[in-house]
Amino acid sequence: MKILFLADVENKALWDFYDPERMKGIDLMISCGDLDPAYLEFLVTMTNVPLLYVRGNHDNKYDMKPPLGCIPIDDKIYNFRGLRILGLGGSMRYKPGKDMYTESEMARRIRKMTPQITLCGGFDLLVTHAPAKGWGDLDDIPHRGFNCFNDLMNRWKPSYMAFGHVHKDYGEFTREQVHESGTKLINAWQSVEVEMTDEMYPPKGRTGSPLYDLYITLFGDHS
Repeated sequence: MKILFLADVENKALWDFYDPERMKGIDLMISCGDLDPAYLEFLVTMTNVPLLYVRGNHDNKYDMKPPLGCIPIDDKIYNFRGLRILGLGGSMRYKPGKDMYTESEMARRIRKMTPQITLCGGFDLLVTHAPAKGWGDLDDIPHRGFNCFNDLMNRWKPSYMAFGHVHKDYGEFTREQVHESGTKLINAWQSVEVEMTDEMYPPKGRTGSPLYDLYITLFGDHS
């Protein structure tokens, strides 16, 4: 499965100078936040490929103009062809406003999702806007990562985490890292393609969670 991750800065090669050849073989698009809704609408219209998204700290405009044809996944697990995708958008709170959270507020969001994560037998891909603390974040509060993301990965050990928020032009930038949990971390700034092989997630309907596997077998997933 080939996934195109997007975040923070619109890629002109995918918008102003769009070439359908660049999108050949893409099975799924995922936005990690802070992107123009018109850009996401354009991509999903031109490619006819599903596009999932979490909100970034600059996505208040989505309240009035959400990206049409795209699927929000904040605070839920979305199953795509057996791939269990958990969405947790937003950044560290540095001023009053939406889509920003204190460490304790983000940890509370995760606790509320624990029954759903348990029912699904875990998850394979964590999609956030902010990074995990100490892994691709910066020292200033606006770009500081969440420590509860570290706890989440250490407990459930997903194959991948994709995030944005820290731009390449900020100086310190690493596209890929491997977390202490074994999770591969991807900074999705602008755009990056990732190939997820079959062994990175369980076959559809075989997660080990009887109720969830029965549901997927009877009703299918979202693909």
